[in-house]
Amino acid sequence: MIELEKDGELWIATINRPDKANSLTEAMLEELVQIAEAATGAKALILTGRGKVFSAGADLDEARAGLATSDVWERLSSTIAALPCLTIAALNGTLAGGANGMALACDLRVAVPGGKFFYPVMKLGFLPQASDPVRMKALIGPARTKMILMGGQKITAHEAYTYGLVDRVVEPEALMSTARELTVDVVAAKPEIATGIAEMCR
Repeated sequence: MIELEKDGELWIATINRPDKANSLTEAMLEELVQIAEAATGAKALILTGRGKVFSAGADLDEARAGLATSDVWERLSSTIAALPCLTIAALNGTLAGGANGMALACDLRVAVPGGKFFYPVMKLGFLPQASDPVRMKALIGPARTKMILMGGQKITAHEAYTYGLVDRVVEPEALMSTARELTVDVVAAKPEIATGIAEMCR
């Protein structure tokens, strides 16, 4: 349920479970971890989803069985954040729950207008992944982070853009072409230059 396309040094990982709102099982998360670990050999990695939802977060049955508090979420986001290549979340729709972690760990986030963003961990009785509030606060500040995590607010893609949570909002038909366009220079660059600039921006 995770598709991996390799276009030279550009890798595209797609969550393909649209009938379940791309909710993530432990096996899917482990597969994403493995892809992220292997992506040290890529110059760019795009994460996206099939259908109209990027991901609803944890599969409900597995969440009740313990997936909601598994360390696999943190392993995934930390692996993505540590990658030397350019990472882009191409958010084809709503982003919810623990799936926020992988998007927050990416260098760039591109969203479609109909997407919504929410992270209802407090309502569900869980703490978020440890790094998520830190990364969210760095992007949008502590008050707006609390509005999402503690106030339980759903925000629209345009609000997310205004806050700085996403970097571009584009129509659905332009999502992947926009994400690919953002990788053109880094794929063409010498590896030491691309890596050097990435390190300077950390």
